[in-house]
Amino acid sequence: MKNTALSQTHEELGAKMVPFAGYKMPVSYEGVNIEHETVRNGVGVFDVSHMGEFLIEGPNALGLIQKVTSNDASKLTVGKAQYSCLPNETGGIVDDLIVYRVKEETYLLVVNASNIEKDWNHISKYNKEHKAVMRDLSEAYSLLAIQGPKAVEAMQSITSVDLEQIKFYNFVVGDFAGIDHVIISATGYTGSGGFEIYCKNSEVKQVWDTVFKAGEKYGIKPIGLAARDTLRLEMGYCLYGNDITDDTSPFEAGLGWITKFTKDFVNSDALAKEKERGPKQKLVAFELDDRGIPRQGYDIVDGQGKTIGKVTSGTMSPSLGKGIGLGYVPIIFAETGSKFNIQIRKHAIPATVVKLPFYKG
Repeated sequence: MKNTALSQTHEELGAKMVPFAGYKMPVSYEGVNIEHETVRNGVGVFDVSHMGEFLIEGPNALGLIQKVTSNDASKLTVGKAQYSCLPNETGGIVDDLIVYRVKEETYLLVVNASNIEKDWNHISKYNKEHKAVMRDLSEAYSLLAIQGPKAVEAMQSITSVDLEQIKFYNFVVGDFAGIDHVIISATGYTGSGGFEIYCKNSEVKQVWDTVFKAGEKYGIKPIGLAARDTLRLEMGYCLYGNDITDDTSPFEAGLGWITKFTKDFVNSDALAKEKERGPKQKLVAFELDDRGIPRQGYDIVDGQGKTIGKVTSGTMSPSLGKGIGLGYVPIIFAETGSKFNIQIRKHAIPATVVKLPFYKG
């Protein structure tokens, strides 16, 4: 089990530590509901240093990224980021990721922790033709997500960068918490605003301590992975391994908006045909009409009790006080307002398909 540079800090703070994607990670400190509300209403900090970072550089960097990602990275200017995915050759998804254009010929790809090796091998396979310079920085860099509506106000005193001016999915390389050349990115996985901070492992303890000192009067708290999951699910953000996999297509997952046919990319011909004929199943968001908590792997059943799909993510929404989830169902059940049941042990609990996000803030 690997540690992040802050594992000891989390243990000293009394975090409950669990294995996650090969790392020992804090799942909770005070409890998921308290931590969830802290981010929705104030400001909280996640250590997500287990995520992977690849630097891709040189005159052929963009060509490689255009080949392996579904979104159109040629639209990125320096200081902008883009959500994208890596399609595989068989209609599914290798991973979802964020692409940052750091300099004219330098890009940072941020990938999921559990997929670092798989993603590296997949991109490397296509780099034989492009010959871009690739560097895996995952072991050297830390990532803190400072999230919540008070994040800008709480952090402004520890940077000369005007945080208010960084638009969503834009970033600045500047000073932060006494460290130079930190990436301050207006991105996150919570739907409550805030920043993600990329710095070296050797710098992250200073950043963490400075962030908590600056945020003290705003009620800042450390937040674990359990609340990260409930926060992202209330927004309907996909989690790789649950809602998107090697077997789910971008169109089934509702990711057609990051699949651009203005260029040639891995499996683009087959995906264009799928877009034309329409997918057979779709990832839908649902709310339970009665009491219950949907969990990953529970059956989705029709009125006759026939299994039509599986729950891919589910929880009791702390903000809404009801059971919510995502799951794949045949197209005829995918319209907003459609009804089906979630099989929770011996009970078939009625559910309704709703529009995302669940939490509207």
